[in-house]
Amino acid sequence: MKIAFIAHDRKKEEMVNFAIAYEKTFLHHELYSTGTTGKKIMQNTDLKIHRFMSGPLGGDQQIGAMVAKNEMDLIIFLRDPLMAQPHEPDIIALLRLCDVQGIPLATNVATAEILVKALERGDFAWRELVHKYKPGDSE
Repeated sequence: MKIAFIAHDRKKEEMVNFAIAYEKTFLHHELYSTGTTGKKIMQNTDLKIHRFMSGPLGGDQQIGAMVAKNEMDLIIFLRDPLMAQPHEPDIIALLRLCDVQGIPLATNVATAEILVKALERGDFAWRELVHKYKPGDSE
C-alpha cells in the first residue's frame, strides 16, 4: 500500500508520535510525505519515506498528482483547523481529489488510528482490485 503523511506545523509532533506508535505497521508499506513531515518522521523512526517538497512549496500538489492518477492508497493529513494556511487552495484541491478517487483520508489522529487498524486487519484489499482493474481498462 502507498501511504502519504502530511502535517501542518503545529501537528508535526503529533504525526511523529503517531508514526512511532504504528511504526511496525508502516514498515511493510511504501511511504510518502511532504518534506519536513517526512524528515521529522525519519529522524524518529526507522521508516524510509519518499519525501516530496514542503506542502506550501508544492508537496501537497505532488501527492495530489499521485491521487489524481489513483496511485495513492491512504493519506494521513493532520490538519490544523485553527490556523489559516497560505496554501489553502492546494489543501482543498487535495481533499477534493481524495473524494473523487475514493482515497481514504484521515485529517485527525482518531480517524487515522481507525484507518491504520483497518490496514492491520487487511481491510484495504479492495484497493488492490482498484489497481488491478483501473477505470477505462478493457475486461
